[in-house]
Amino acid sequence: MNNNNKIWAVVPAAGVGSRMGGETPKQYLPLANKTVLETSLEKLLEIDQLEGIVVALNAGDIYWQKMALVNHPKIFICLGGSERSDSVLNALKFVRETTLDIEHTWVMVHDAARPCVTLGKIQALIDLSFTENSGAILAAPVADTLKKVNHNNIVVGTEDRSKLWLAHTPQLFKLQKLSAALEYCREKALSVTDEASAIERVGGKVLILADRRDNIKVTMPEDLAWAEFILANQEST
Repeated sequence: MNNNNKIWAVVPAAGVGSRMGGETPKQYLPLANKTVLETSLEKLLEIDQLEGIVVALNAGDIYWQKMALVNHPKIFICLGGSERSDSVLNALKFVRETTLDIEHTWVMVHDAARPCVTLGKIQALIDLSFTENSGAILAAPVADTLKKVNHNNIVVGTEDRSKLWLAHTPQLFKLQKLSAALEYCREKALSVTDEASAIERVGGKVLILADRRDNIKVTMPEDLAWAEFILANQEST
């Protein structure tokens, strides 16, 4: 394990959260007396090795300045993009211009709307990446039966779930490798749904660390109550 390794976190938070059905973006919805985004950021701030967090915001964001963490010395802001990968690339540019040691800098990308991640799993992810000198992500094995359907939503087959995992965040990669992979995908107009998919596109290695199934992403209105229940249960255990 290299003791010179440094970690920056990147949180793409430029989305408008249209699936929640309201005017307020999902990352700013109330969750246990805070917002979803504040809860996610506070989890990251618990990481001892953390150099800083770069939050990518929408150009029209009117909420961030009202947040309790707005003046936190480890939190920095950059402009988000139209796609998640654009926001992450903008944040990586900020990190490259800020860090004094690009070679040993790793970047941990975490969803703004994934507030239930545990510090234990984040630390285990860091330990795995540093020990193996490889990018890694948190993920959960698929537990349900997966059906494949046609355009009429008629089942045409059942998928083998034994090798399928649900990708979570954080996802941790070396700064230089992730930047290069995302730039390549942008130049080639390749679809990128998470950071691991960009690394995969360029033939990079991605390890999986089994995550807790309660590291949910707040996407639909009913997820807020579920997330609040999870957080309360985590505090009591």
